[in-house]
Amino acid sequence: MILDKDGNITIITQEQKSIPVLIDKISSSYQKFQNDNIVINLTVWSEVTINDILEFLQLSNQHRKKKLSFVIVTDKANFNEMPDEIIVVPSMHEAYDIIEMEEMERDLDF
Repeated sequence: MILDKDGNITIITQEQKSIPVLIDKISSSYQKFQNDNIVINLTVWSEVTINDILEFLQLSNQHRKKKLSFVIVTDKANFNEMPDEIIVVPSMHEAYDIIEMEEMERDLDF
């Protein structure tokens, strides 16, 4: 797991496909970035399934309850299968756009 920080955004990159290991690492390190928006970068993976994405649902819900963004980035997923409860986008640029939009909505109390 590689952590990068960009302002109030923590970008977590996982190079090896092991969702349970990644979630365990995120959970054990959560104190470090619990007050940041989180981007999970899975762009280096050759395949990402709906089941892979759903593994993050509990963590995403927990983080979003704190009024912070949680975005997964992959261009390998079938976006038609993605549930509305979790945000999945194909590029880092779109992840930043989503976070910016959600921050504006929170500022306006939407």
